[in-house]
Amino acid sequence: MKLVFAGTPEVAVPALDALIASERHEVAAVVTRPDAPAGRGRRLVASPVAERAEEAGIEVLKPAKPRDPDFLDRLREIAPDCCPVVAYGALLPRVALDVPARGWVNLHFSLLPAWRGAAPVQHALMAGDEITGASTFLIEEGLDSGPVYGTVTETIRPTDTSGDLLTRLAFAGSGLLAATMDGIEDASLKAVPQPDDGVTLAPKITVEDARVDWTAPALRVDRVVRGCTPAPGAWTTFRGERLKLVQAVPLPDRTDLAPGQLAAGKNNVYVGTGSHAVELLWVQAQGKKPMRAADWARGARITEGERVGD
Repeated sequence: MKLVFAGTPEVAVPALDALIASERHEVAAVVTRPDAPAGRGRRLVASPVAERAEEAGIEVLKPAKPRDPDFLDRLREIAPDCCPVVAYGALLPRVALDVPARGWVNLHFSLLPAWRGAAPVQHALMAGDEITGASTFLIEEGLDSGPVYGTVTETIRPTDTSGDLLTRLAFAGSGLLAATMDGIEDASLKAVPQPDDGVTLAPKITVEDARVDWTAPALRVDRVVRGCTPAPGAWTTFRGERLKLVQAVPLPDRTDLAPGQLAAGKNNVYVGTGSHAVELLWVQAQGKKPMRAADWARGARITEGERVGD
């Protein structure tokens, strides 16, 4: 089939690579979000998908909105059979959905109908799921509600961050998306409607969602830290400034600290929660680079009875 691939961040690149490598399909063009400011200089930078497509000599389309007339005209000129999508980042209007004969097919990083929305991996971790995966489905105008072509499953490991899990799903999902294109092309694959039961929503994680509640159990604190790493980053406050929590582990044997109470030893930093303590391993103070929590504590000269989160 002739394909137009839509995607933006680094997590979409493995799927694009898989489709470029396919001998059965042609990636005629790529659709991605416009260049965005990045870095200290805030200069405009192309998306990872745009950079990969340019390296491969593939035409790149960067509409401000996917309903822009010039973009729709070019899409009709290309006349793709199907448009695979991975984390494109914009809602597709009906006028765009109607262009490819076999529709737009999304690779979504959950086992639908669980975790429909922008942040399925973060929500799966924060909810304590043990299994997740990726699904390919035909895009409709509803939120991730279209019929499903296929799935792959992935075990969530006890120390996984959302970054770790998303990386694995990106590579596992790339094979699923390529196989889905093959199955659509030879008519061996039929999309199956999603069940009405089991629908959960995964809206974008806000900065406030990533704030650690020290009165919650240590297990919940652990899930929030892992689910929000690397973005948007779990955080708390210390002496009136924000402190990012990069890595922390629960310590079931220590129960002598009140919620938010700090205890700093020579090589360890502990914080009380609503159940038992957690040990902070890596933190990032405001305006600083990530550092070992013990080094941060020595520099901060933590005194007995000090707290985080007040």
